[in-house]
Amino acid sequence: MLTLRLKTKTMSDTIVCPKCQSEFTYEQDNLQVCSQCFYEWDPAEVSTEGKIFDSLGKELQNGDSVIVIKDLPVKGAPKDIKAGTKVKNIRLRPESDHNIDCKIDGFGSMALKSEFVRKA
Repeated sequence: MLTLRLKTKTMSDTIVCPKCQSEFTYEQDNLQVCSQCFYEWDPAEVSTEGKIFDSLGKELQNGDSVIVIKDLPVKGAPKDIKAGTKVKNIRLRPESDHNIDCKIDGFGSMALKSEFVRKA
């Protein structure tokens, strides 16, 4: 009896295209290929060290604008930062746990975690 075993990709196995950020990539020989923009690259050569990504896996840069994706409580403040709040002109701090420095209207200077924002 012949049995077929299919290898399925999980979300953690998905490799995002470094050119267009598409998650629809596949392996061909030793390269990854994007089915959206047809970019080919060697995943061993692409380094993510020192880069900061938002909750959707897009790379953040200094000066970007981001949107908060969930209500965030603030110690010492009477109210939370609401989901949907747009934060402009962020500064990245890769060495810190709270790796985004920013100013939020009504709160002042803040440090946020990149996993709670998405790129605007």
